Amino acid sequence: MIVDGASLHKAKDLAIPENIRLVPLPPYAPELNPQEHVWDELREKEFPNRVFNHMDAVIAQLNAGLPRFANDHDRVRSLTAWPWIVSLNLNAH
Repeated sequence: MIVDGASLHKAKDLAIPENIRLVPLPPYAPELNPQEHVWDELREKEFPNRVFNHMDAVIAQLNAGLPRFANDHDRVRSLTAWPWIVSLNLNAH
């Protein structure tokens, strides 16, 4: 299983089954983790220079921005459809 190295994603008491091996991503590897580009784009376009008074406002902004982003197929493709990812999908059996 591929895991990123974020400190928030580490559990000290995690029991890993014998048939699972954790393979960590390098500390900074956006080319291996395209979702990082998606979140960067959302932060840049939907939350620029914004201060929210309450988490409900953040959630409302995210609920408004995610559909706009998801419907812009060219933008999503430009951030996530890297040749190595596309080739994996095309070569899957």
